Amino acid sequence: MSLFDVTGARKYLTAAERSIFLRAAEREDRQIRTLCMTLAYAGCRLSEALALTADRVDLSSGALVFETLKKRRSGVYRPVPVPPALLEALDLVHGIRECQSRRDKGRDIRLWPWSRMTGWRAIHAVMVAAELTGPHASPKGLRHGLGVAAVSAGIPLNLVQKWLGHAQLSTTAIYADAIGAEEQDIARRMWG
Repeated sequence: MSLFDVTGARKYLTAAERSIFLRAAEREDRQIRTLCMTLAYAGCRLSEALALTADRVDLSSGALVFETLKKRRSGVYRPVPVPPALLEALDLVHGIRECQSRRDKGRDIRLWPWSRMTGWRAIHAVMVAAELTGPHASPKGLRHGLGVAAVSAGIPLNLVQKWLGHAQLSTTAIYADAIGAEEQDIARRMWG
């Protein structure tokens, strides 16, 4: 696994590109906007976001609880801390508090009742609106971008591994292979 494709093109969004993407998402439908925010701030896989239910939005602890879909078995969950702005948007758009006050606590109430292809098309349309093109302009590019941003911010690799749901630390270690401004930030910290 690499952060670059076979032609050497970058497969992750930089911090600046993520900001441009999120600004473009602000002009979209509220449900599309919250999906874009979730992918950008949680670094989850598109299928994990689309499987998110109201009961797994933990407003009190400030985390989204994703079922890790790559473990080849169900029932493996991981909490991922997210910014308050995302939690507020999810509550406003999807009525999280209202769903959680129901008898079933919002179980089985998916936030986005879309297929994976519908979700991918929505993200792709926002990427186009943001004038982002290339292998990094994708849901996976958002995931990789969060991994690079986390490592650049000095988050320990084992936490990044947990947040992204990687089975192996070696998979997470690719995010330490960043370039450009991210690499320069890492180098500046090393040099003091």
